[in-house]
Amino acid sequence: MLQQLDTVDNVRREVAPRIAKKRKSELGQFMTPSSVARFMAGMFPISTSQVCRLLDAGAGVGALSCAFLDRWVAGDFAFKEVEATAYEVDDTLRSHLVQHLSGYSSVKPHVIAGDYIELATAQGLKSKGYTHAILNPPYKKINSKSAHRLALRSVGIETVNLYSAFVALAVAEAAPGGQIVAIIPRSFCNGPYYRPFREFLLARAAIEHIHLFDRRDKAFSDDAVLQENIIIRLVRGGQQGMVKVTQSTDDTFVDLRERMFPFAEVVLPDDPEQFIHIPDGSPDPLSCLSKVRHTLAEIGLSVSTGPIVDFRMREHLRKVPEPGTVPLIYPVHLDGAVTTWPQEEIKKWNAIVRNAETQRWLFAGGTYVLLRRFSSKEENRRLHVALLYHADIGHPDWIGFENHTNVFHVNRQGLPEDLALGLYCWLHSTALDQHLRRFSGHTQINATDLRNIRHPGWDDLIALGQRAKSTSIDQLTIDQLVNQVFA
Repeated sequence: MLQQLDTVDNVRREVAPRIAKKRKSELGQFMTPSSVARFMAGMFPISTSQVCRLLDAGAGVGALSCAFLDRWVAGDFAFKEVEATAYEVDDTLRSHLVQHLSGYSSVKPHVIAGDYIELATAQGLKSKGYTHAILNPPYKKINSKSAHRLALRSVGIETVNLYSAFVALAVAEAAPGGQIVAIIPRSFCNGPYYRPFREFLLARAAIEHIHLFDRRDKAFSDDAVLQENIIIRLVRGGQQGMVKVTQSTDDTFVDLRERMFPFAEVVLPDDPEQFIHIPDGSPDPLSCLSKVRHTLAEIGLSVSTGPIVDFRMREHLRKVPEPGTVPLIYPVHLDGAVTTWPQEEIKKWNAIVRNAETQRWLFAGGTYVLLRRFSSKEENRRLHVALLYHADIGHPDWIGFENHTNVFHVNRQGLPEDLALGLYCWLHSTALDQHLRRFSGHTQINATDLRNIRHPGWDDLIALGQRAKSTSIDQLTIDQLVNQVFA
């Protein structure tokens, strides 16, 4: 039987290519394919309630609402009446949305033209009694001084992206026991910027179900979106219990796998950052490494984001080192396992003048372990590590690190070489990479994340470095040494 969603998907395929890339970027939203919409609608448990109040914020042409309503028409829900409230800011999409929701004779549609954040926060944060919410919210950063950020802050929501704002508002507007299903980027699962959102979410809702795509380019493949997305089902005011985790390779869902996990494996009880892990059934690779149990602070190490923001210090930067300057290290200088400096052909700078204005941003000369803060979405490793040996850059008294690098140090001074090599091997290990993938779904490596995870102790890192310096450092050797020294 032809369902309304089939009609909607035909419209999506026709309309989406006509929307200019600039407009898509402005809205931050990509329309949901029918396969994903059906799967999301299928995540709601069968309901015997007589009344449904459905929310679809950022509804586009209505794929998610129609997938839900098609399921109702098919008899999965016992609703006697349905009110469907759909927000859409784009005039063209909204005209299709009105038509599609009007195709259900027993539905009371409320299609609202306007900005969901602006309208939802206008009268303070309060429940609107929504029993169900189904969302594909826009994905776009929120400027710290923007109207959106100020409106959200006025109702106690502190977050950095439209998608997390939409989810927070939907949770707040849901009735007790209300079900929220949303497809969103995985980036909220870790990192300091999303900590207030995680706290808001976990204080008000229980996580019931998380779906993970193995291929990050498949959820919105028609729009060529390369983003690691998850689908999550939340229950407003629910009692937290076991969490269902499903996985599929792509949006066909033909190889769906399902497992249940204790919530303590999703959010670790002693984690102040409340990172959200998505276990896949395999044991955490760090669980068999008994010596990996320390925070960086406990072993006397620190990690910092490079403090030099080049566009703010342009007058002090130099392409070629000269008297009075010190090395300035960018991610482009990180060349595999080592740091290659200076580099004449790069577009970045190689040196910074040392003077009264720049001195406070510099680190003492020494040996350091460096990480690129950002990796390409196409790369297969979370951490990209390099050693900076003091001798390799001429034993300078001071070194500058640009803002796109993370620096491991001891009180802004260098590391013993054996320890630095051991730390390099640890950070480059497959075990740590696989551990990070359990909660890190984005390409930014935050210093907070690095401080929060567990590491080997100081002496154990030195022991690893001493073992590593007498052999070739390839991936297989690193993994073998890590397992031998830290078990």
